[in-house]
Order: sequence, then C-alpha cells, then structure tokens
Amino acid sequence: MIQELDVQKIRKDFPMLQNQNLIYLDSSATSQKPYSVIRAVTDFYENCNANPLRGLYETAQNATEKYEAAREKVRQFIHAKSTEEIIFTRNATESLNLVAYSYGLMAFQPGDEILVSIMEHHSDMLPWQQAAKRTGAVVKYLECDRQGRITEEDLRNAITDKTKLVAVTQVSNVLGVRNDIRAFAKICHEKGIVIVADGAQSVPHMPVDVQELDVDFLAFSGHKMLGPMGIGVLYGKREYLEKMPPFLTGGEMIESVSRDGAVFAQLPHKFEAGTVNAGGAAGLATAIDYIENIGFEQIQKREDALTALAMEKIREIPFVHIMGQENPEQHHGIITFTVDGVHPHDIAAILDADHIAVRAGHHCAQPLLRHLGVMASTRASLMFYNTEEEIVKFTESLKEIRRKMGYAE
Repeated sequence: MIQELDVQKIRKDFPMLQNQNLIYLDSSATSQKPYSVIRAVTDFYENCNANPLRGLYETAQNATEKYEAAREKVRQFIHAKSTEEIIFTRNATESLNLVAYSYGLMAFQPGDEILVSIMEHHSDMLPWQQAAKRTGAVVKYLECDRQGRITEEDLRNAITDKTKLVAVTQVSNVLGVRNDIRAFAKICHEKGIVIVADGAQSVPHMPVDVQELDVDFLAFSGHKMLGPMGIGVLYGKREYLEKMPPFLTGGEMIESVSRDGAVFAQLPHKFEAGTVNAGGAAGLATAIDYIENIGFEQIQKREDALTALAMEKIREIPFVHIMGQENPEQHHGIITFTVDGVHPHDIAAILDADHIAVRAGHHCAQPLLRHLGVMASTRASLMFYNTEEEIVKFTESLKEIRRKMGYAE
C-alpha cells in the first residue's frame, strides 16, 4: 500500500476531485487546482485589483508587491541567482518562443545549426523551425532510441562546429523519460553552445535547481503544477537576457519613449509588455507553497509507486503495450500505450464512458511518434493526488476495451 501521504485528506483540497465519478489521469496536460490556489487568485481580484507597476496609490502598490513576491517565490523554487532572471509569461510555449525570437533572431547566422531533440513537444520545436527560416540557420535533430534514451555520447556525436544551440526537454511528455540536463549542459558549454531546457513536465514533479543544472534557459507552465492557467515562467541567465531585445513592445516594458525610439526597462520588466497576469502570479506562488508543504521527496515516492502499480496491472493485459522504458521510475507519472487494433481516440472515448479522463492522439509530439513508428497513442498521466483505487479501476476498464470494440477475446 502507498501510505506516505494522507491522500484522502489531500484530495479534499481539490474541488474537481470531489466528483466521485471522475478519475482524472490527464495531469500532464493540466493539473487540478487546490482551493488555496483558487482563493489566492480570487483574493487578488477582490482585495487588490489594480494595475501593478504603474500606480502610486496604495492598492496599486499592494498589487505590485504581490506580483513581485510571486517572482521571488519562483526564484527560490528553482534556485535562480536573481529575480531579474525570472520572466513571467503566459506559459512554457510563450517562454520558448521568447527565447527563439529574441535570442535566436539575434544570435543565429546562415548555416548555423540548432540541435533539437526528436522527443520535444511542438512548443520546443516549432519556434526553432521558425527562427531557422528567418535567419538561414538549420534545424537538426538529436535522435533517441525506442525507450527514449539520449546518451551523452549521442549528444557529442550530434554536435558539430556549426551547432549554436541545443533544445531538449528535461522530461518527455510522451515517454516520461528524464534527460540528464546537467551532463548535457556541461557538454554544450565546453563547446560554447547555449542550452535551452523545457521544464514543463519536470518542475511540477521534482526538485529543479537551475544553477546546479547550469542550463542557460528553462521554461515551464503554472497550470501543470497546481497553478492557474495563463501564467508561465522563463528562467534565463542574466548574461543572455541583458543582451536580448524585447520579444513584445508596448506598455510597461519601457523607461522612456520619444518620437524616434525608446529606452527599454531593466530586467525582468523588459520582457513583460502590457498589463501583467498578477492574479495568475499570486496563484502560482500559492501553488509553489502547496508543493513545498508536501515536499518533492513525498511527491516523487508516491508518483513512482502509483506508476509502478499502473504498469504492473497494464502488463497483465496482453493486447496493451506500454511505450518507453521498463522501469516505472523512468516514467515520472507518464504512461503512454497502444492497444492492438483500437485507435487511441476510441480508447479515450470508452474510458470516458467509465468516467476516466486520459489523453489520446499525438500529444503535440508528432515527430517523436513517427520516429517510434506510431501515429497516435493514449496517455495516462498521474499526480500525487491519484489513488490506488483509481489505478485499479482504470486498468480494469482498459481490459474491456477490445471486447467493447467487438473483438472476441
């Protein structure tokens, strides 16, 4: 039995989990939100709704304080050196686009190579493709094996004298495999190459120390880590952020404007044009508090144990095939699978009839699926608030998929 956490007590913190019929196994797409996060957002709009960073009156100053306190909370959470290295965005996608357009358009020259891992979410692939088209650079791909593994030797062999940037996810949203970002960063920096990491699937589930990893940029989303939608983070080393031009221009990201141009604001505000999502930032700060109150040691133990239970049960079903590595600890709560003769959309629909929510399709990672010889798959993604009973119900429903599709077993 998984007993490290009082899961039933935890589940009472989440309004969506009060629906006894719902088995939510789509946390990699977006996590559920605790009441405390919802209250934090509501509290901002009820008690200090003013435009941050602009007004000199008390309510506006309170709004600014909450917004900047959230930035400091994020800084501490990922162990950045300074709040100037923490840029608030809408999500990881916007964060990665910011780097691709602001840094990429400035740094890439015709013939330069951008090395992107084949397992990237489209959000960490399309921006580099677009940056390459605009600059004359070339996108090359860092291949993984069928288990999703990329070794240090693979990276060294893929790098050439023309490689200027490496983009790689810390945890795959399809296979759940974790890349050794620290080792990859060391290899990149030995050769003067910038490394960008997608932390959307790692930051909610494990400790991430950007200084220890020595990554140049890291992107993640609030909504995957118990926070509200519409708030994301870009971490960037100050040495790069200071040189980069603004991604968006307009209000608040300037010091002064004349008929002939503008003087841009200092970091981090140079990259936060317009009215900011202060309510979302307040919610994200509270989500971090919630995660830290439980602790990553407990979170990882529980999610690993749930994953192991699910994989054990699934392996008992002969027509279901799990993608990725054999070791449940290498899945980080993500179990992607196929069912013989049944399309993933049908699988998801049948499970939904049993009130089980999973994700079906290409998971915004079409090049990876093609690389693995699969056009579509089904993904169950777990979080610490899931229960053993939910896993059992999910796997029992999965056993009935082919029968319900009319196959004689």
